[in-house]
Amino acid sequence: MYKVLIIEDEKPAAEWLRQLILKFDSQISILGVMDSVSGSVEWFQQNQSPDLVFMDIQLADGLSFEIFERVKVPCPVIFTTAYEEYAVKAFKVNSIDYLLKPIAYNELEAAFQKFGTQTKKIEEVQPVTIDLLHKVKEMLRKQYKTRFVIKVGEHLKSIPVEEILFFYSLEKATYLCTADFKTYLVDYSLDRISEMVDEHRFFRINRKYILSNLSIADIVFYSNSRLKIKLKKPDEESIIVSRDKVAAFKEWLDL
Repeated sequence: MYKVLIIEDEKPAAEWLRQLILKFDSQISILGVMDSVSGSVEWFQQNQSPDLVFMDIQLADGLSFEIFERVKVPCPVIFTTAYEEYAVKAFKVNSIDYLLKPIAYNELEAAFQKFGTQTKKIEEVQPVTIDLLHKVKEMLRKQYKTRFVIKVGEHLKSIPVEEILFFYSLEKATYLCTADFKTYLVDYSLDRISEMVDEHRFFRINRKYILSNLSIADIVFYSNSRLKIKLKKPDEESIIVSRDKVAAFKEWLDL
């Protein structure tokens, strides 16, 4: 019976992965779900190594590669990521597999079969080198999130950023609104989202909204050198651009 650790900061994605793993083999023991670099480092310091780790690349407090820099991870790792294949090809040279989100069952099954056919002992598995981590971290710094995985009932839905008009916060929760004016709960704060999306496409207009350049229906001058934005979504409240953000907002519009 395999012992598996999940390192994933998106709760819907973590639960989906857990369900897929148990569907593949209900006897697999899931030792835990960690959502941060610091928590994962502490877990490895205090527990025996699992047989296999499923590890998201971008965690709540940084990139998961930092885990390898701070603690020994003596077991095979399968990375789960929303980044495109070319950004993680380097992992292949170290016998590390990866799954693109949203994860399909047949892809997870193939990954387990690959893991099961390995004849090397754990201590013989080629380690993740610091040089490799630095190279891939550099690649990922130039990448932005291309899709958001959200939970809809018992299903997962992948929404490309091109279809997102804006993100907003309401009563301590965060939502996204798509081009067809549907809203979905997102498992990230606006602060975190602002770090994940392309600043050429999205602008943090205030504490409540992050707008895409496709979300704006009209912009009018407002009192005290401010601007008022009308969004394309019907019945959505107008947004006031504070005077201190007007210059940056105009520059963003002109990109």
